[in-house]
Amino acid sequence: MGRPGLNRRQLLAGIGGLTVAGSFGFAALGTGADALASGADTRVRYWNLFSGGDGYNMIAMLDSFRKDNPGIDVKDSTLQWGSPFYTKLAMAAAGNRAPDLGVMHLGRVTGFSPGRLLDPWDVGLLAKYGVKEADFNPELWKRAVIDGKLYALPLDIHVQLCFYRKDVLKKAGLLGADGRMIQVTSTDQWFDVLKEAKKATRKGLQTIGLWLNDQNFQWWFFVAFYTQLGGTWFNDANTEVTFDTDKATRVLEFLRRHITDGYADPGFGGGAGAEQFVNGAPFVWEGNWSVPVFEAAKVEYGATPLPPVFGTRATHAESHAFVLPHQSGRGGATDEAAHRLAAYIVQHAQQWAAGGHIPAYTPTLSTDAYHKLDPQSEYVSAMDHQATEPKVWFAGSTGILAQRVGPIVVSSTMGSAKPDAAAGRMKSMLTQLLASKNPMDGKTAAQGGAVA
Repeated sequence: MGRPGLNRRQLLAGIGGLTVAGSFGFAALGTGADALASGADTRVRYWNLFSGGDGYNMIAMLDSFRKDNPGIDVKDSTLQWGSPFYTKLAMAAAGNRAPDLGVMHLGRVTGFSPGRLLDPWDVGLLAKYGVKEADFNPELWKRAVIDGKLYALPLDIHVQLCFYRKDVLKKAGLLGADGRMIQVTSTDQWFDVLKEAKKATRKGLQTIGLWLNDQNFQWWFFVAFYTQLGGTWFNDANTEVTFDTDKATRVLEFLRRHITDGYADPGFGGGAGAEQFVNGAPFVWEGNWSVPVFEAAKVEYGATPLPPVFGTRATHAESHAFVLPHQSGRGGATDEAAHRLAAYIVQHAQQWAAGGHIPAYTPTLSTDAYHKLDPQSEYVSAMDHQATEPKVWFAGSTGILAQRVGPIVVSSTMGSAKPDAAAGRMKSMLTQLLASKNPMDGKTAAQGGAVA
């Protein structure tokens, strides 16, 4: 396939002000000269961005793979989450020093110059190790395909959830006979629920935590509810902005109302919502990665996808996915081992589900072991109602889209801008981004060829 057509200087300039080169930590690449593990004849260098509970779960799955596949030595490296990780991965691929296997957020794959910085998966080889398209949610698989080739193998989806305290909601009369939160299908009904929950909440606690001043969370919430309204972003050719400012205004007014009606307190910033939830607040909107936190706190709680207040089910979703960073000489035993490792972890994701993520490999979801997981089995339906960012180069977790549009959502939620004015600014920013060029390959979204 040849080496990517990017040099180090171009890549550093293009990725956009992500600290100086000396902080990139190329020591994580290693030299590959150290001895193989006993009994191994092949090594797979694997980069990931999993820390905390996710890191422990990934290590456990890797250890299981090593036990079951003694002929493959896995050299795993955990790098800093977010933009630094993507910078290092891009630099390694551009310099022909890439690992054999990596992890990315699925929304970032389109912008990572597939074919230049990423190599496609061999679907026949994946099938050899038991992983095939039919085992995945169709929409999730479609997101991983670019120009007819599979560039990402989904491991999970991770979603924004409505966590609720069962003890408080029971007191407020908001639990159904099944012990779960009553169904909500409109904005008026949702605010009625908050009104009753507030009456049952101890003084000093807000009714709901919403990460009010966080650009990422506010953007994720916006994506969910804008999708519930049937909102679109761009036309199929990515040449025209189709963003609906009227629908956007309705979403922004909905988010803002949580403050103006006294249910969310701007004084409780950042992760204070989760802390208050542990201390007795009835609701918090958080990512599913908070499940281990609330489990450790021994809170009596449930979790459901974000309420379909605009009538249609949709909750914001992203996905961790395995990728093959570009190597000029990719192939042979090492490449086959990388396929084998990724396929193994995808199929053994019951351990991963313990961290709150929904496994992408759908056979896992039908097992008795998964059905016994609580609250995971309560929100597994989110797999079929994913609200995702548009499939363009500037989207994806920690991507440019969230960095540029997220603060506009925050300005409306916090009250420094009126919702209709903020919606107009969002459309202007989307227009600007659509015309801009991907620093990875110099192409606009319309020129990028991201066709499933």
